Amino acid sequence: MKLLKLSEVLKSNPYPGRGIVMGRSGDGKHAVTAYFIMGRSENSRNRVFTEDGEGIRTKAFDESKMKDPSLIIYAPVRVLDSYTIVTNGDQTDTVYENMGKGQSFEESLRGRKFEPDSPNFTPRISGLMHVEKGSYDFAMSILKSDDGNSERCLRYTFAYEDPKKGEGRFIHTYMGDGNPLPSFEGEPEKVDIPGNIDEFTALVWDSLNEENKVSLFVRYIDIESGKYETRIVNKNG
Repeated sequence: MKLLKLSEVLKSNPYPGRGIVMGRSGDGKHAVTAYFIMGRSENSRNRVFTEDGEGIRTKAFDESKMKDPSLIIYAPVRVLDSYTIVTNGDQTDTVYENMGKGQSFEESLRGRKFEPDSPNFTPRISGLMHVEKGSYDFAMSILKSDDGNSERCLRYTFAYEDPKKGEGRFIHTYMGDGNPLPSFEGEPEKVDIPGNIDEFTALVWDSLNEENKVSLFVRYIDIESGKYETRIVNKNG
């Protein structure tokens, strides 16, 4: 698979929707993840990321303008021991709770499917990073409708062992703008992860469509120590 420049991938797509990047920093020392949200409606754009323990939550920027919290208010990031869970919906809690009971990442998502937002049936995308004792691997999942069918769910899981320096994978909800919105297709894209946490945060944020971007979360985890740094950028506030 060809290695793509993440900045170019983002700039070429005005509406990737919500996206997860996972990989390894160029110096090889950090496990890297980024999660962003975008919006076309006033309700979707009226959000910010806020810290919540070791993770984050979405929150209404202006509570008086919040119309429907379902599907847009959730915890995108939670930490379970040496695992960091990143998703685009409340399946974060499903993975956290089920893995806490001994289930695998894939098993944890068996009871979930794509979002019930007809006619888009937005895919549920999820990622899991495992950093422990100097080792690092990650997995990604997408639960998507079978070409807009409301009854059939297609389930894909991708696992990446010992990812290469400066490389990551990028999965997002939509192939681009449209009505209905076209769901992501294929294997997560192989993208570069350049720079330190601040450089990478700026690269992602500056490459997202100015009108549609809402919030961005980036975390760099030291693979040896497990200590992490986080950056949050919100268009509102």
